[in-house]
Amino acid sequence: MVRRHELTDQEWELLAPLIPRAATGRPRVEDRQVINGMVYKIRTGISWRDLPERYGPWKTVYTRFRRYALDGVFTRALQQIQARADSEGDIDWLVQIDSTIVRAHQHAAATGRKGGGTGGNEPDDHALGRPLAILLTPGQRHDSVCARPLLERIRVPRTGPGRPRCRPDQVIADKAYSSRGFRAYLRKRGIAYTIPAKTDQQRHRLRRGRHGGRPPGFDRETCRRRNMIERCFNRLKGFRGIATRYEKTATSYEAAVTLASFLLLARSV
Repeated sequence: MVRRHELTDQEWELLAPLIPRAATGRPRVEDRQVINGMVYKIRTGISWRDLPERYGPWKTVYTRFRRYALDGVFTRALQQIQARADSEGDIDWLVQIDSTIVRAHQHAAATGRKGGGTGGNEPDDHALGRPLAILLTPGQRHDSVCARPLLERIRVPRTGPGRPRCRPDQVIADKAYSSRGFRAYLRKRGIAYTIPAKTDQQRHRLRRGRHGGRPPGFDRETCRRRNMIERCFNRLKGFRGIATRYEKTATSYEAAVTLASFLLLARSV
């Protein structure tokens, strides 16, 4: 029986081959049981110590989560399911980028101290707003600074021969990403873009007259599709452990977001 906030059989079939196996040692808690504990934790936002006993000792669940986070297990799982979706033509390479703010709970605030480290009712076939790449940054970091490293995190493997796909067909972003440097970067990589110019940039161009150059192309209809990324944020924040950061380390929090992203994709493949 699949309980609320646990992996379905389909999700487990997709994830199971990527879970590291213990070759030797004493019998350990079943992998699916432990992964269900991780999913329950990020779904509900409870502390590790409060995990229900049906998932095994909470220290076991937490230790394996940290090990998988450090080993990149969830990142590889997300890439594999992205590859499957792409091979079926189910990834729209008209990519939207944006940022969202997540409040850090007081339990996560100890990272600066000495010794510290640095929603379930959505129909399966909607497939709206699925993450391709995730970049965790400080809240004060400006969006435009993060745009290039975020795009360079896109890496969707091929199911057959060939290098992973890393280049979108087109990028949609809001005014926060309107900079000459970012536009030049996109042109250099051969990526089309739809980014509205800031008001002060438009005024500056007009003041320079014919020396101001042509305004960047802008497709208003394409820009209206940007709401999809907001839907993606809303779906991720349906996980209470994502909507508020309880994890002390960036590695653990990013792993939780990646696992949640995997689950969003698993519903539609």
